[in-house]
Amino acid sequence: MQAELYFSSTYEESRNAFRKLLDAVRKKWPAAELTTKKIGQEEDLTIDTIYSEALHSNEQVVFFTTGEHGIEGYAGAAVTQMFAEHYLDHLDPSTTGICLIHALNPWGMKHMRRVTENNIDLNRNYFYNPSSVPSDINENFAENSKLFLPNGALKDIKKEKAELYHQLSRGMADQSYQAIKKAKGMGQYEFKRGVYYGGSQEEESTLYLKEVQRRLLSTFSRVIHMDWHSALGPTNEITLVVSEHEPLNEQELKEEYSLTNIQKFTPQKVKGDSTNHFYKLQKEEFPNTYLFSALFEFGTFGTDREAELREFTTIILENQLYWEGAEDEEDRKWVLSELYNMFYPQEKEWKSAVIKEAQLAIEKVLTNEGVLK
Repeated sequence: MQAELYFSSTYEESRNAFRKLLDAVRKKWPAAELTTKKIGQEEDLTIDTIYSEALHSNEQVVFFTTGEHGIEGYAGAAVTQMFAEHYLDHLDPSTTGICLIHALNPWGMKHMRRVTENNIDLNRNYFYNPSSVPSDINENFAENSKLFLPNGALKDIKKEKAELYHQLSRGMADQSYQAIKKAKGMGQYEFKRGVYYGGSQEEESTLYLKEVQRRLLSTFSRVIHMDWHSALGPTNEITLVVSEHEPLNEQELKEEYSLTNIQKFTPQKVKGDSTNHFYKLQKEEFPNTYLFSALFEFGTFGTDREAELREFTTIILENQLYWEGAEDEEDRKWVLSELYNMFYPQEKEWKSAVIKEAQLAIEKVLTNEGVLK
C-alpha cells in the first residue's frame, strides 16, 4: 500500500476526497447521507458527515471523528480513507450503523493551526454544564502566563528558542515544571490570546458534535467511537488515550486491546475534553447505552525530555507568530516547519506508520468490540 496516497495537502482536497466516500458507503448502506454544516465566518468551511443507521436493527455504530485540532485532521482524514477502502466490507450493515465526520475544526485544518478562528482549543470546549467552570480555574497557567502569552513579534528565533528552552529546562528539576505541564493539560479560560484557551462560550463545532453524540446514544444500543489525533506519544507509534470513565485500568486495557501505548486522564487534569463529555452525557441521559470513546494519537516528537521541550516551544512560538508576526521571513518559515513536524510530518516513513498503526488499532479495537466480522 502506498500510504502517502491517503494524505491530502489542503483542506479542500481532503474534504473532496471524503465526500467521494459516500458512494462506497452506499454500497453497504444505500440510505447513507452526506451532510455539510457551515462553520465560522469564512466562506466554504464545513463539517462534513457521512451517516447511516443500520439496515435492520441499530445494535451498534462505528463513529470516527477527525480534525478536532485542525492541522491534525490530515492524519485522521487519511485513516478514514483507508478505513473505507479496507474495512467497510467487514462490517455488518444489518446491525451496524456508520458515522464518519471530517474536520470538526475546518478553519484550523485549512489554515494549518490546532485552534479555531477564535483561538480556541476545541478539545477544551466541551462541558455538560458550561457555566460550572470558573474562568480562573487554571492557577498554574496564570502563574506561568508569561511563558504562554505572545509578547511581541519574533525577532531572533534562535535567541527566543534558547530563552524558552532555558526557562522550561530550569523548571524541570523542581515543581515549577510540573505546574507548567498541568497548565498545558488542563487548558485555560482567562487569556484569549494564550495557548490552550478553552473559550468563554461553546463553539459552533462543539454544539454540532454534542448533537451528534446525543443522536448516536439515543439511536444505537452500542457506540464505538475513535477520535483521531497526532503528536502525542512515541514517534511513529499509536497511543490510545482514554477517559477515567473507562472502567479498566491501563494494564487491563493493554491486555484487552493488545496495544502497547495506553494513557488514562481525568476531568480534574483535563477540562472540556470531548470524550469526557460523551461519557458524562451517556451516564446522565443514556445509562443503558454502551459507550467506548477514545483518542488515538500518532506520535511525532517522542516522549523524552527533549521532545517535551520541543513541543512546548513549538506551541508557544507558533501562537506568538500568529498574533504578532515575525520580523524575518526565515524565522516565520522555521516556526511553521516545526508546526508541521509536530502535527503533520511530510516524511513517507511517518505517513506509512500512521496507516500501519491505524490498521492495528482499528483491528484490535473493533474486533474486541465485536464490530468487525
